[in-house]
Amino acid sequence: MTMGPIVDHRLQSTSDTLVLNARPEAIRLSPADTAVIVIDMQNAYASKGGYVDQAGFDIAGAAGVIGRIAEVLRTARAAGMPVIYLQNGWDADYVEAGTPASPNWHKSNALKTMRARPELAGQLLARGGWDYELVDALKPQSGDIRVHKTRYSAFFNSQLDSILRARGIRTLVFVGIASNVCVESTLRDGFHLEYFGVMLEDATHHLGPDFVHQATVYNVEKFFGWVSTVADFCGAVGQLPTKEV
Repeated sequence: MTMGPIVDHRLQSTSDTLVLNARPEAIRLSPADTAVIVIDMQNAYASKGGYVDQAGFDIAGAAGVIGRIAEVLRTARAAGMPVIYLQNGWDADYVEAGTPASPNWHKSNALKTMRARPELAGQLLARGGWDYELVDALKPQSGDIRVHKTRYSAFFNSQLDSILRARGIRTLVFVGIASNVCVESTLRDGFHLEYFGVMLEDATHHLGPDFVHQATVYNVEKFFGWVSTVADFCGAVGQLPTKEV
């Protein structure tokens, strides 16, 4: 079946390229210059009793993406594609969260929840605590990278950009939570930093009503990147020779 136009943005040709079926057009990529970016797959966002659950959001859909993300990560690792985990949160004293002079202090639902429920003080998104940790089903493997972030965008005040550039990464494949907040914020910032962003729409989950996820998919497809699926990603990448770990 003909895919139609294919975006080829690679600066150098390599032998392990593949064509990923995506919208609005297919995109050519290589494991050598592509990384899977796992956004905030922490207990806070995907586990009962975590911050999102405590804040009153419906987390039922979060469990559904865990297995699909695990499949993406197995496929990526087998092809030698870097896996980078982002973890959202702050130091135990919440210095990194900001003061009332910061919009984050006012808009963070974790901070607002702790102010409204003093018994939760110090528990939500505090680095070193259960809420901050990655869900057990997606624990990093040898060679994976973990990066701490303090705001919605993983490019803000973090080492992500330098980690990617040092490895010659040009394409970012996004999975995780929340599609309409941290995933979209990071993909947008990546666009402005000259990264090619691909969102796997069925390996991301949103916070809020379903239409916000649909809006993010539209924004990515029309303005900021490309949209693909777990089946298309694993089908394309899985055809490459397995790399020795």
